[in-house]
Amino acid sequence: MKRADRLRSVLQALSASGTIDVTGIAHEFGVSTATIRRDLQLLEDQRLLSRTHGGAVSNGVLYELPLRYKSSQHQEAKRRIAAVAAERVSARSAIGLTGGTTTTEVARALAGRQLTVVTNALNIGAELAVRPNLKLVLTGGVARSESYELVGPLADATITGLHLDIAFVGVDGIAFGAGLTTHHEVEAHTNHMLIERADRVVVVADSSKIGRIAFARICSLDQVDELITDEGTDDRSKTVTFVRLYKYGTPMRRCRFLHTS
Repeated sequence: MKRADRLRSVLQALSASGTIDVTGIAHEFGVSTATIRRDLQLLEDQRLLSRTHGGAVSNGVLYELPLRYKSSQHQEAKRRIAAVAAERVSARSAIGLTGGTTTTEVARALAGRQLTVVTNALNIGAELAVRPNLKLVLTGGVARSESYELVGPLADATITGLHLDIAFVGVDGIAFGAGLTTHHEVEAHTNHMLIERADRVVVVADSSKIGRIAFARICSLDQVDELITDEGTDDRSKTVTFVRLYKYGTPMRRCRFLHTS
């Protein structure tokens, strides 16, 4: 197992149970206890956990896995989703991108185009700032270390005066009834503001997000025009049920559900 995968798994285990044991984790991952101790030291240096004798405990409750540890999850699916998303953008369009690993892939897929890009994601802004073919608008706001997003009143004020042809939205959960959700309530509000300024709203989310509900609601499903996802869910019934309700449920407007191949 690669180190990035181990670190992500350690944080997920801590989020679920609040504590981990070095010996147990080492056996589960098939590595030495010395390797796990080095991993825990790195995560403690980043203030993501506190080491204890024989293990570690979470620093508070880890509701959200930091973006730098999400980037290797479902990578190929996210690239395919981004390729489909890029096909939906006309030349010289004004597009919005929320933060997230899938929207980051969308940004990369669009990097060679002549577009206006509005984003509140610092990592996306850093990648696109060197592209002379793009007009980049980066909102102000308070930076969240977990998602690299700028959020709050300053971000909202920037977005309010703009008009977007398409907003590409990343989510932590999407489900009938709950709508689009994410882990942080202020981030949810800023993302909602971006959605409000767009003619068309396209959710880009790998299938692990389908049927899940996170803490804070971004918007209802009736504000979404398209959902682009993959077919790699472990529970296909989740996806099938969601599609039926999403496409035919009332009072929702008709929208498109696209699978990547």
